[in-house]
Amino acid sequence: MTAFDPNAAAQHGGIFGLPGDPDRAAIHLVPVPFAATVSYGGGAENGPAAILAASQQVDLFDLQFGRVYEAGIHMLAADPRLADVHARARPLAEQVVAQGGGDAAAVAPIDAAGALVNEIVHAQTRAILQAGRIPGIVGGDHSVPYGAIAAVAEHHGDIGILHFDAHADLRVAYEGMRWSHASIMDNVLRDVPGVRRLVQLGIRDFCEQELLAIQGSGGRVLTCFDQDWQRRRFEGTTFDSLCREAIEALPERVYVSFDIDGLDPSLCPNTGTPVPGGLSFAETAHVLAAVVASGRRIVGFDLVEVAPGEDEWDANVGARILYKLCGAAVQSR
Repeated sequence: MTAFDPNAAAQHGGIFGLPGDPDRAAIHLVPVPFAATVSYGGGAENGPAAILAASQQVDLFDLQFGRVYEAGIHMLAADPRLADVHARARPLAEQVVAQGGGDAAAVAPIDAAGALVNEIVHAQTRAILQAGRIPGIVGGDHSVPYGAIAAVAEHHGDIGILHFDAHADLRVAYEGMRWSHASIMDNVLRDVPGVRRLVQLGIRDFCEQELLAIQGSGGRVLTCFDQDWQRRRFEGTTFDSLCREAIEALPERVYVSFDIDGLDPSLCPNTGTPVPGGLSFAETAHVLAAVVASGRRIVGFDLVEVAPGEDEWDANVGARILYKLCGAAVQSR
């Protein structure tokens, strides 16, 4: 086998072209090719494979986080049940979405599919944590990290979630589906008491029910609305000050949940529900560096809703966000 050279073109088939030795890798990535409940555009089930392919072009020295690769990053093989359960659930969910929602009978098999995904991801994440590694989930739609968040909260005790997204994801069983991608944070807040605080960035699309949920959370949810951040920047507040203010609300241990549509849609044009506004790549990198600088520890993360188009742009950006997430997690240790 060719000796590994971090300055050469990718010569190994692992994520980021790394040899992928699981016994030496600090970060273990779990691909979850499931996106049954997406309610507008599709294709996020292809995200893990597209990110893996695009990652071969990512240069391994990062100006912020240094030689991230030295800690080791390993991507597991996808559990074969996931592709099968997606293939069975997606046509059923498409019918529900087309009708604007479904009754209990219509959504029951979709909910069962989501529950199986949760079970698989929870078990894989728990094993990674027990081995002393940092888990990263690569979706898939935004329903898929639920099991990982639950496992991380069980393992570490009180945690906070730093949630990048265009949407609040606080809808209650959106379109009748218990495990909808639009309900991930409602499910987490309802059923994972170990999540002490949810801090949301980039939020610019939400319904009134979600706003009332935020306002009625008793401070458990801090939502940094994109419009408010932009207004304050126009009035003279620095972006760094806004970041520090948001991060200050997080406990010591942080799980980062990163929906790619939290970015400006020019960076993710094929994601399922793009929304004008959002964070630039540089702003996102600054937020992650600020988390590390604050002394907080990133104990897990996910990257979801990357839907590759005819070109490689969405996957290209996704792979680079993934490397930043890995770098921040490693450096925060």
